[in-house]
Amino acid sequence: MRIDGQCHCGHVTYEAEIDPDDVSICHCTDCQQLTGSAYRVTASTPRASFRLTGAEPKLYVKIAENGRKRLQFFCPECGSPIYTTGTDEDAEEVGIRLGTINQRRALAPRSQIWCSSALPWIGDVGKLPGKPRD
Repeated sequence: MRIDGQCHCGHVTYEAEIDPDDVSICHCTDCQQLTGSAYRVTASTPRASFRLTGAEPKLYVKIAENGRKRLQFFCPECGSPIYTTGTDEDAEEVGIRLGTINQRRALAPRSQIWCSSALPWIGDVGKLPGKPRD
């Protein structure tokens, strides 16, 4: 599936070819902090299928518990997280942040990881009262 996207302010833009079945949720505490949310949703794709079309993002390097480097790319203007990748063998895959993808409504997560770190209320979100707009 061909996708495109951008950060909130439109400074950093990209396009990619992804497999819509390769969308996942991560509940790890790093992802909670890096997104400022309860979990992170990512569409993964090979590096060769991802291309920046706008300004260059800023880089933050996170060292994971296993010692591997995770390269976190975000907009230097608005701070939106755009994508992540790794080094060495991990550099061949890019994890695109779902919220930046224009076609995100068509992409549902198919798996989740680090479920032991999931916030205890996450399964009850659908039961909360809601408003179509505020």
